[in-house]
Amino acid sequence: MDGQGKGVSQPVGVSQGVDAARRAPLWTPAELAQATGGTLRGVAADAPIGGVSIDSRTLKTGDAFFAITGDRDGHDFAASAAARGAGLCAVARAKLDTLPADMPALIVEDVLKALEDAGRAARTRCGGRIVAVTGSVGKTTTKEALLLALGADGLTHASAASYNNHWGVPLSLARLPADAAYGVFELGMNHAGEIAPLSAMVRPHVAVITTVEPVHIAQFPNVEAIADAKAEIFTGVEPGGAAVLNRDNPHFDRLAAAARSAGIDNVAGFGQSVAAQARLLSVALQPDGSTALAEILGETVSFKVGLPGRHIVQNALAVLAAAKLAGADLCLAALALASLGPPPGRGVRTPLDVKGGRALMIDESYNANPASMRAALAVLAGTPVEGRGRRIAVLGDMLELGAMGEELHRGLAPEAGRADLVFSAGPLMRALHEALPEHRRGAWAPDAATLLPLLADRLRGGDVLVVKGSNGSRMGPLVRALAERFPVKDDASAEG
Repeated sequence: MDGQGKGVSQPVGVSQGVDAARRAPLWTPAELAQATGGTLRGVAADAPIGGVSIDSRTLKTGDAFFAITGDRDGHDFAASAAARGAGLCAVARAKLDTLPADMPALIVEDVLKALEDAGRAARTRCGGRIVAVTGSVGKTTTKEALLLALGADGLTHASAASYNNHWGVPLSLARLPADAAYGVFELGMNHAGEIAPLSAMVRPHVAVITTVEPVHIAQFPNVEAIADAKAEIFTGVEPGGAAVLNRDNPHFDRLAAAARSAGIDNVAGFGQSVAAQARLLSVALQPDGSTALAEILGETVSFKVGLPGRHIVQNALAVLAAAKLAGADLCLAALALASLGPPPGRGVRTPLDVKGGRALMIDESYNANPASMRAALAVLAGTPVEGRGRRIAVLGDMLELGAMGEELHRGLAPEAGRADLVFSAGPLMRALHEALPEHRRGAWAPDAATLLPLLADRLRGGDVLVVKGSNGSRMGPLVRALAERFPVKDDASAEG
């Protein structure tokens, strides 16, 4: 369907360490029909299918288009997908009368179930090692780091963007090449019971839980219940598989016990704890990355990571442990982390030409919770400013915190207070605004759109600002508006 998920164009699957032009087709129509139990119409059984899509706007010629139903009915876009060159369109039998008779089709009873069946079939035929990642914070960046680390050793496929839900996981699986050496899949949840069926589809050899924090706490009685929901990932782990857990997190023992109850004997902890099997020995944090020394499952390795922040180094330990457990070359994996860059909304840096010179905007607008908010504020505190520049935090509400909302926002005051100025938006952020010393208060507004002109008027050359908030707080549009309002001029026009 067009704009599936969050109303944005759908990225394609991601592979590392391979020349795609030399690859065999991902599927043939006959293979998809066998996997889904569907019937082919108007398409050659052996035609090459190069990819799998649910978005007619990003579909490539020869892709299979699955007309799933989400915010919109994908059948409304099947004809458009066919016109754009879809190799076939997987459509529901009940919808046939509404679709062009000459459209190349895979006719199924339920399109989402067919996508799930295709994902399971792709997983079954792949002989590679599979890693699944979940956690309250850091899933997508850890998944991207695993793509780099494992891709240095062999063909690696990973889910695109944050495709971690009931349609994103089967879509990512359906794109898994049969000859992939490694696969990396992100599993997400908002409620208990959501990760178990996803893990059963992915069947990982290594399960990683980055951390457990009070995220989506409004849907749970306590943080322990969140840990139990994350632990559902263990139920799908292949026999002889391993779990990689945050040894510094207070819920480590609970998670380790759940892993062992699921039959996983190999439980590796990562962190600074002396009990961690993937242990950080030393680290030098820099504004644009970090250098670290660690012991990973008995092997000492030094590495650089191309993103700033202690939390990034922490998750790099999990990446290296998972890579070694999956059978990859640890030295190659460690070297690859130097080229790690930020996914959209997770640390992308954009210069702004403002009054008096150039400012730097750090875009952390893709969602927020107390742990990730503190991590972003720590990155801001470690980023140098120029001249009379200031460190400015621009923060939107953290959502889905239930009755703890105001308390958790107010609790950010010590970290936010390290910034020179704090601009905040949303009813919950008012609690933080009022908890800050007067001289740290930039401005508070009821929403991001109202905050924008108040912030824009105060920016000056040398400033560094970090922008963060939950998706619903609309900080992403504020980032885009600032980039449009203060575009970078060429060096000649910027002088003087």
